[in-house]
Amino acid sequence: MATGRLFGRLEVFLWNLPMTRRSFLSVLCAAPLTLVAASSIARVGVVVGFAPPAPIAEVVPPPPAPGYIWQPGYWSWNGVQYVWVPGEYVVPPYVHAVWVPGAWVRRGRGWIWIAGHWRR
Repeated sequence: MATGRLFGRLEVFLWNLPMTRRSFLSVLCAAPLTLVAASSIARVGVVVGFAPPAPIAEVVPPPPAPGYIWQPGYWSWNGVQYVWVPGEYVVPPYVHAVWVPGAWVRRGRGWIWIAGHWRR
């Protein structure tokens, strides 16, 4: 097979590999780029110019079954205004997991959302 001079020896090497190895090599090369892009996206946040309203007092119903944990409601930003997301019962991801609720935190001239998370 004739190859161009664009990639030189690398191109000749890749075409001589079986298809499964070429696919594996492509995935192996693409994985770090995907991880870098994903970590960049994860750091993007929204800064809202004014504070969220006070939390709404919710009546916590009894759990649907043993082992469920209540995640309280919170104010979410939809791009135009704050919107209340009601609380709900969830199954914890592992034994003895503790839910740490999210919170709006003042940063500079605005407010940012710090998401809730599970803690051991």
